[in-house]
Amino acid sequence: MSTATKARTGIIVGALGVVFGDIGTSPIYTVQTLFNPGDPHPVPITNANVYGVVSLIFWSVMTIVTLTYVTLVMRADNEGEGGVMALITLVRRLGSRSSPRVISALSALGILGAALFFGDSMITPAISVLSAVEGLKLVDPSLADWVVPITAVIIVGLFAVQKRGTAAVGRFFGPVMIVWFLVIAACGVRGIAAHPQIIKALSPTYALEFIFGHFHIAFFALAAVVLSVTGAEALYADMGHFGRKAITWGWLGLVLPALVLNYLGQGALLLGNKSVVNAPFFLLVPTGWELPMAILATAATVIASQAVITGAYSVASQAAQLGYLPRLRIAHTSASSIGQIYVPWINGMLMVAVLILVFAFRSSAALGYAYGMAVTGTITITTLLFLYIAHTRWRWPLWMVIVGGGALLTVDLMFLAANLTKLVHGAWLPLLIGVVTFTVLITWQRGSIVVSQAREKAEGPLQPFIDEINTHRPPYPRVPGTAVFLNREDETAPLSMRANVNYNHVVHERVLILSIVVPPVPRVSDEDRISVDDLGDPDDGIWYVKAQFGYMERVDVPSALRMVDPTLIGGSIDCTRASYFLSKIEPVSGNQPTMAPWRKRLFIATSLLAADSVGYFGLPGDQTVLIGSRIEV
Repeated sequence: MSTATKARTGIIVGALGVVFGDIGTSPIYTVQTLFNPGDPHPVPITNANVYGVVSLIFWSVMTIVTLTYVTLVMRADNEGEGGVMALITLVRRLGSRSSPRVISALSALGILGAALFFGDSMITPAISVLSAVEGLKLVDPSLADWVVPITAVIIVGLFAVQKRGTAAVGRFFGPVMIVWFLVIAACGVRGIAAHPQIIKALSPTYALEFIFGHFHIAFFALAAVVLSVTGAEALYADMGHFGRKAITWGWLGLVLPALVLNYLGQGALLLGNKSVVNAPFFLLVPTGWELPMAILATAATVIASQAVITGAYSVASQAAQLGYLPRLRIAHTSASSIGQIYVPWINGMLMVAVLILVFAFRSSAALGYAYGMAVTGTITITTLLFLYIAHTRWRWPLWMVIVGGGALLTVDLMFLAANLTKLVHGAWLPLLIGVVTFTVLITWQRGSIVVSQAREKAEGPLQPFIDEINTHRPPYPRVPGTAVFLNREDETAPLSMRANVNYNHVVHERVLILSIVVPPVPRVSDEDRISVDDLGDPDDGIWYVKAQFGYMERVDVPSALRMVDPTLIGGSIDCTRASYFLSKIEPVSGNQPTMAPWRKRLFIATSLLAADSVGYFGLPGDQTVLIGSRIEV
């Protein structure tokens, strides 16, 4: 096997371990939830309904996952990165081709999709681990009372190890998930062998007959059928880590066949015995193998949860870089992979939320009612944004977008409408989480704009300030050393520098006014990292430096300064001896009609989550000076 082939195989194996964990564990609870007698709208157990449900699951997976995500949506990448945030940045780039209102509305939809993902990241660990541990009840019914405590212990352990990163265990994820998919495929084949007539469910006629012949049943069933496609968004979100080809090959080569075989096997089992409705997945397992299967299922669901948790870290990090959240404290857990990060505040919040869900719902079936709401909302929003990009960026004909896109959106909206019927049975939860998160995100963005405008007035224009320093009589004394003043842009003067000059009446021998710019791309090449401007006077010892970092990159000011060409700034920079000055802004509520009073309080409260600026910019603490300023919002 050639080196290139080994590398491609390794990427595919890695993708199997990270990307497909969520959708790969869906068979544990999907069919069980559909026929659960405790469901508000259960599907009656008849042969016709079994054929219809299995057919509906198969064609839902083919339409939403294979067609929408793998074939279409994954073509819309932002410098190789996927996910809702990537779609938002692509929409923003196309702003000149549409009205500002359309761009604002689509961006807001994208942010709502990202907000709903946080609801998904809370429910996935709870329902996945619960459903796996519930397999213990088949091993020994007396263990039923231990399902929730064991689940809680696993979840606490899962979140406790997050700070160590996934680099050490990541290489084991792929092989475990390969074993998982092979085992569930084998179990499915075992069920099909007993009742091979279930193969007929692959025909779309059974799904269509179930929908149109029993619409009053099928419509409500869609709220549970959507569980079979949960995790589809992970294929797109993790595209930047593994690439489109690896995910496509992994899906078509192993994951899709394994899932289809297992769903067919569960359907065959129900054809033979209607009483196994409470645990058709585990009852496919040969007698005596229930405990090993429960252990394997628990491992698979932990991996599935891991993928969603790290996805939440990535979404939070990207949201902060794009201005929808304050700068959060982020720890990079891998020296080789920039995507492996740990966000302590998000980790703690998720752990508490997941534990609350486990103790409140206590079963995977009960959580199933809540699960689909976040997923269908995100899928619908993703489809809408993709269709806009396809028409505006790729010039797809309008008729194609209306006809083809309309068909896809009809499917998505049917699933969304069906989940709305579960609103009082738990679907309100992810919707509430999404709305609250959305409100926080747009409030922070709005408050940041207000603060930026007020700060711009306080700072004043940069060039006149530099001219004033150069023409001041008598000249300001020059103190030895290099001073780096971090600033937002090249139009205004840094508040910290203005305060230093006005109150200390000195100027450093060499002054660098540094702006950190985050363009809407995941990464910036070293060639485009740094730009230098002498601000009109190359001899005054004052330069403006712009450093660009992609929204997937870690900001490191000293490393960026080492990349500055010494010939452009009068010599090399000794970052170990330079002085760094930061302007620390404290927002306070004012009387200006900028936002509703409750939003001002929310913005100020959210600002408390902001990471220490010194650590965020990678600055040495003993060389950094913070100069504070209060600004009314």
